[in-house]
Amino acid sequence: MSGDHDHGISVRAGSRYRGRLAIVFGLVVVFMVAEAVAAWISGSLALLSDAGHMATDAVGIGMALAAIIAADRATENKQRTFGVYRLEVLAALANSVLLFAVAGYVIFEAVRRLTEGSPEVLSGPMLVVAVLGLLVNVVSFFLLRQGAEESLNVEGAFVEVLADMLGSVAVIVAALIIWLTGWVYVDAIFGIGIGLFILPRAWRLGRKALRILVEAAPDSVDLALMAEQLRAIPGVVDVHDLHVWTLTSDMDAASAHLTTAEDADPHPVLDAAREILEDGYGISHATFQVEPESHTNCGDVTW
Repeated sequence: MSGDHDHGISVRAGSRYRGRLAIVFGLVVVFMVAEAVAAWISGSLALLSDAGHMATDAVGIGMALAAIIAADRATENKQRTFGVYRLEVLAALANSVLLFAVAGYVIFEAVRRLTEGSPEVLSGPMLVVAVLGLLVNVVSFFLLRQGAEESLNVEGAFVEVLADMLGSVAVIVAALIIWLTGWVYVDAIFGIGIGLFILPRAWRLGRKALRILVEAAPDSVDLALMAEQLRAIPGVVDVHDLHVWTLTSDMDAASAHLTTAEDADPHPVLDAAREILEDGYGISHATFQVEPESHTNCGDVTW
């Protein structure tokens, strides 16, 4: 049995952005309170829904921050042989669920206002707070943009900030229309628009997290091609029990049984197999079991 245990520094990609996440968390919490108060004063559903989404941002970013801190301490408990890296994925999945809940509430309340009548909406406070909210989200956007490419959890926070930034733009437009025309129903209409905007993003984030949790092979990995490449290694006569999965963002792992000819040297076989996975698929954590062709006690695992 041989394996490569070098996870690489990319495993903890999210930890490099812990400081930025903390700044974004503080900005979102402070402005969420201000936006909720302004929504109550102005009577704006669009502003209230945006404040609700910011509350979800605060919870989600706080969970992301907690998950990254926990991952940084992953090696302290030796019983957790893979650490607690999956906390990052669980936090991203919770983020997705919360986004679905916020979107559902926004759409329900907006439909109620359209059918039962909309109360007076004060466009002045609504406009001022929406502009300030946009500035907060723009700052958060630039703080998290790079980290979103490296960490699923930072991506979750980034998606929420992006959605909320566009939501602030929608509130600004709604406030201007009410100010110029007095048509208050636009507030509920834009509330529905914000809710519908959130849904597909929540779905994509949740789907990605669920694929990791069910240990599906990454979309970028062609298992049939990988098996064919491993079989092509000199001395290898068969490959079975090939598994590839994602532990957390930037950490794919693999395992396989390599059946070799009786006279094959296992050392170059292992080196070649490792090189195929690392260079071709970016998988640096791989475990291979090398079995001579005459070995008969290893059957394919049916699951």
